[in-house]
Amino acid sequence: MTLDGAFRVALPVAEAFRLFTARGEREWVDGWEPVFPEPVDDDAAAGTVFRTDHGGQDVTWVVVDRDGDRRIRYARVAAGRDAGTVEVRLAPAGPHTEVAVTYRVTALTPSGVEWFRDFTAGYPDMMRSWEAAIDRVVAARGRAAPLS
Repeated sequence: MTLDGAFRVALPVAEAFRLFTARGEREWVDGWEPVFPEPVDDDAAAGTVFRTDHGGQDVTWVVVDRDGDRRIRYARVAAGRDAGTVEVRLAPAGPHTEVAVTYRVTALTPSGVEWFRDFTAGYPDMMRSWEAAIDRVVAARGRAAPLS
């Protein structure tokens, strides 16, 4: 199944991109703490592997590919539940950035099917919560520019 969502952040693309890397998400995702099995300098380099235990679910992530600061795609496997990819695309919109997020997910088990139903139902709210959390980070930096 494929889920698409989009929102805008009050940062230029280069600054917004960092917020969608393994380390950068720590700034706005409560409880997000990526663990790298090997030290990495660039957590957005293709081939980078990290793990998270976000919300009690063990997930292994791999950076599949990246196009500068405009796009990053991750493969992710939630042990015993689901597997797929997450792609984040960023496009300039004046001083802001339009963010498009696509999840392509396959359930691996019956519990994965149930999880995916819930995930699908909550996806629009999740996108709004991402936007709000990033807005709070930007405002705390004193960099907020009006989005309208």
